[in-house]
Amino acid sequence: MAYDVNAIRKHFPALAGGAAHFDGPGGSQVPRQVGEAVAATLCAAIANRGTITAAERRADGVVHEARQAGADLLGARPEGVVFGRSMTQLTYDFSRALAKNWQPGDEIVVTRLDHDANIRPWLQAAEARGVTVRWADFDLETGELPLSAISALLSDRTRLVAVTAASNLLGSRPDIPAITAAAREAGALSYVDGVHLTPHSPVDVAALGADFYACSAYKFLGPHLGLLAAAPELLETLRPDKLLPSTDAVPERFELGTLPYELLAGATAAVDFLAGLVPGTGSRRARLTQSLTELEAYETAMLTRLDKGLAELPRVVRYGSPTRARTPTVLFTVTGTTPTAVYEHLATRGINAPAATFYAIECSRHLGLGDTGAVRAGIAPYTTAAEVDRLLAAVGEL
Repeated sequence: MAYDVNAIRKHFPALAGGAAHFDGPGGSQVPRQVGEAVAATLCAAIANRGTITAAERRADGVVHEARQAGADLLGARPEGVVFGRSMTQLTYDFSRALAKNWQPGDEIVVTRLDHDANIRPWLQAAEARGVTVRWADFDLETGELPLSAISALLSDRTRLVAVTAASNLLGSRPDIPAITAAAREAGALSYVDGVHLTPHSPVDVAALGADFYACSAYKFLGPHLGLLAAAPELLETLRPDKLLPSTDAVPERFELGTLPYELLAGATAAVDFLAGLVPGTGSRRARLTQSLTELEAYETAMLTRLDKGLAELPRVVRYGSPTRARTPTVLFTVTGTTPTAVYEHLATRGINAPAATFYAIECSRHLGLGDTGAVRAGIAPYTTAAEVDRLLAAVGEL
């Protein structure tokens, strides 16, 4: 394996503090290169986008470079990459744009495995348009969302299927190609939440069959920024609300106001960093695929170590199946100790593994964890075996 975690860690200033960060699913730490790109853009002469002055051209270049970086990361086309403040904001924007074409009696499908950002915007848009909501439930024992749970709900009135590519609570990875194919056969569009998958695995939006794929840069070592990928031809069919002087061109028609150029530069730097996780040659897309494949193998090994260790602790209850393919995420409780108390105990040991529902509130309720949730530990590109052992030892103290 070419993945060298110790070499990778040297690029993360935050790790000098000594904490073991298992809180990556809520937001990763950032390599120095990303911070430098943000600072350099903020400190450079820059203006609104244009072609006349150097400052205008610099801004325009930052945007085009970020679109290409996003396209390389997701296997998309740069003219189909839309930026927003967050995945949540983008999903609200697109829910309103898509709902303009819905009629009373139409139907949409959402799942209880999803983060609320891929549920509530659709429910609220459906209510405003008189559209019926169909709920797909996941298997409580395995944490898996089978194709049948969604396909059984599809009809000729289905307009949209909203589904996560990986649960941010359990790590479960539904069969997205099969789900999007079933949605397409029913005449429905698919909106895939890729926030929790993108940091851990190579992504190919075309292979996934997703009509819309949304993710967040701050989950893959970048700044706080959301991005969405879709076919430009599909984006051309949507008419979002916008200001009169704003361009009607795709993808700019979906981007409200002036883009945060410094964050776009940071996102590009994050993609470049991911492409260089392991030595490689070829295009950035090729290097990303190679690096993220190696990263996935490394993180899976760390996940196996964590799963095995937790299984040996008698009071620990794990949720989801440790034998199924998933992102490197573990959700657990300790019998006789509240999740908050576990979280606080770990913090005294310099271990960041918070406890909550993490906005996957429907998932938490379906698991019987209510609105309290459980402790979540996520593996990141900078997580070491020693840190996994620190976490296990600290949980074992309870």
